[in-house]
Amino acid sequence: MIPIKDLNPSHRFPLVNYTFIGLCAAGFIFELRMGEEIEGFLQLHGLIPERFFTLVDQRAFTQPELYVPLVTSMFLHAGWMHFLGNMLFLWIFGDNIEDRLGHLGYILFYLAGGVAAGLTHAASSPESTVPTIGASGAISAVMGAYLLLYPRAKIVSLVIIIIFVRTITVPAVVYLLLWFGLQVLQGSAAAADPDGGGVAWWAHAGGFAFGAAAVVVLKLSFLMPKRRV
Repeated sequence: MIPIKDLNPSHRFPLVNYTFIGLCAAGFIFELRMGEEIEGFLQLHGLIPERFFTLVDQRAFTQPELYVPLVTSMFLHAGWMHFLGNMLFLWIFGDNIEDRLGHLGYILFYLAGGVAAGLTHAASSPESTVPTIGASGAISAVMGAYLLLYPRAKIVSLVIIIIFVRTITVPAVVYLLLWFGLQVLQGSAAAADPDGGGVAWWAHAGGFAFGAAAVVVLKLSFLMPKRRV
């Protein structure tokens, strides 16, 4: 099922969400213009688990190379489908989370979710030398938060089965739990070949779990802003 939109209007202009989409677009356009230099660029700015843990083992905690790729990798993408798919999910789910957390809260949440997703991926494939890029980890955190904050919201989705095409509307809790389950299943299946497949499934699962856990913590600590009406 491909989500098209949610039936859950937000009450404030999603300035930060649109800014994140714009930054990802700018990063992708920059990649397209790099030509043959793109490989070196991705090696420098993508998250490489083996390099990350080598720096940790060397106690290089003051080195930018340890931290910078955790952030820069969030704004880079591997191709048109990767970029457009991620931006579609961010556009659908991000505005409501920004509406609930506020602009500054959403910035901190999104970046922290992306870092948590990156660390989960690195922990799941510590010997991988493949640069990991994409906003999907941070977007997964947004989706995890959406699950707990708006479980009854309706998600309009496109279903394609060979020549059968139609739209259906499902509760967010159903769509998001199915999506999360798929990430875990795919991650488990890909565990035997951490450098294969090209998709960081555990980054998705880790980001989603972080987003849900962050909502629980914020609510229990009374730091979650009340719902706007």
